[in-house]
Amino acid sequence: MKIFDLAVSYTWIYDSDFVNFIEEVFQKEGLSTFLIQDHNISEVTQLVSEEKIIFKAYLDRASDLDAKYDELATILTQKNVFMINPHSVVESAINKSAIHYKLINNGFIVPNSIIVPSYNESTSLNISDEDLSKIGKPFIIKPSLDTGGGEGVILNAKSLEDIQQERQKYPYEVYLIQEIVRPKLIMGKRAWFRVFWFFDKAIPTWWDDKVHVYNLINDEERTNYNLIKLEEIATKLASLVKLDYFSTEIALTEKGDFVLVDYINDQCDMRLKSKHKDGVPDELVKEFIIRMKNKISSLQ
Repeated sequence: MKIFDLAVSYTWIYDSDFVNFIEEVFQKEGLSTFLIQDHNISEVTQLVSEEKIIFKAYLDRASDLDAKYDELATILTQKNVFMINPHSVVESAINKSAIHYKLINNGFIVPNSIIVPSYNESTSLNISDEDLSKIGKPFIIKPSLDTGGGEGVILNAKSLEDIQQERQKYPYEVYLIQEIVRPKLIMGKRAWFRVFWFFDKAIPTWWDDKVHVYNLINDEERTNYNLIKLEEIATKLASLVKLDYFSTEIALTEKGDFVLVDYINDQCDMRLKSKHKDGVPDELVKEFIIRMKNKISSLQ
């Protein structure tokens, strides 16, 4: 049986630079990599099932988009391969409606929300205008699960009709009706942050939610504006959800509250800022890869 240190599957064309970066760092350190895409997924699944090849670790960036990668993930899980974000853990972490009250019960500050059952479960919308007044208008309509890249999220909803219309578009989805969180300004910048969790380390960044541009937080900003709180929140969140890596969005309000706005993004966008204006700073992508490499190197 041939053993590779890390297998990576991906289908998104914009993951190519990220994957090339992984291979560069790993191979420089003498670690082997194996790439899995549409052209070889069937063959690899067969080879693994026949125990002709195996991997110490598997980074799956494909099965959430394409079901033909599911079988490989299942087989590797059964073979006790180190799964970077195991599927069973991901499923419970990314379901916004399921984790909402768990977050509240664990002391996190989250937006005021109403959870609405799927249209398939109940065609009736048991929300009154009085209920909406507690959320405020306009408000956000957010699917509990299928919201990658903001898909299905309505940012400027105003009525019960808007909610019902969205429920009928995706009748299998549970929805969160959320208040709009308005961040304070710090040095003229919206105090909106994306915090990454990379293998036991929290890394906060400025992330303008209007233009989706990242900037690093410097030591002076971290101290002067108590932004170390971002790291504390992400660390506490990581202990709750048990994922190896994820990102979360946090806004700092005028009241001084750090509000967990978008709970868990398990498939972080790893496009490089050197190639995409709204990409992740290259040094952070490299830190993720190095921390992943160190984790895999420590495996027995």
